Amino acid sequence: MKSKIFTVANFFSFLRILLTPLFIYFLFTYKSYYEILALFIFIIASITDAYDGYFARKFNTVSKLGIFLDPLADKVLMSAAFISFVVLDLIPLWMVLIVIFRDFFVTGIRIFYNSKNRSMKTSITAKIKTGSQIGVVSFILLYIITQRWVIFSGIKDIIEKYCVSEYHIIYILMLIVTIFTLWTGIEYFIANRKIVRGEIE
Repeated sequence: MKSKIFTVANFFSFLRILLTPLFIYFLFTYKSYYEILALFIFIIASITDAYDGYFARKFNTVSKLGIFLDPLADKVLMSAAFISFVVLDLIPLWMVLIVIFRDFFVTGIRIFYNSKNRSMKTSITAKIKTGSQIGVVSFILLYIITQRWVIFSGIKDIIEKYCVSEYHIIYILMLIVTIFTLWTGIEYFIANRKIVRGEIE
């Protein structure tokens, strides 16, 4: 395993972490069209998640630092987005706590075993989970845009009715993501229980 710090893969992981406070800044700075910048930054940061792993394998620069940074950067970005939505009173705190606990718990286990040069199984559903989280965050950001931009003033109340006050689309989508995220954590533990048991014993 390579020990290089300055690699293309690690650059993308660092970039994802650095973009997180910028995302929060644009989301909470109530200036014209800043919300679209927050959405754009989030999408760019999410895209880097695919490329850091790709470049690490392509250039054979997989490192312990990269194995640590990659999942950490994902969790920092997603946690910041979800916590921001709690502050904006769009999703409940208990859902976010479940998602964050599951993600950091599983990430901690992965980092621990990778540090021992051992690998743990990652399921397809875990990748779908990540995609679903990105999708929900993007949807909520689009909702915020419709509520703040003047050009949507004619349909603003209708969108709010469907997404929040009456039909609770955002709540339902977040609930589905929360349940699915929790399930993938349980599935992950079951799939790797022999490894976990071996370390404990």
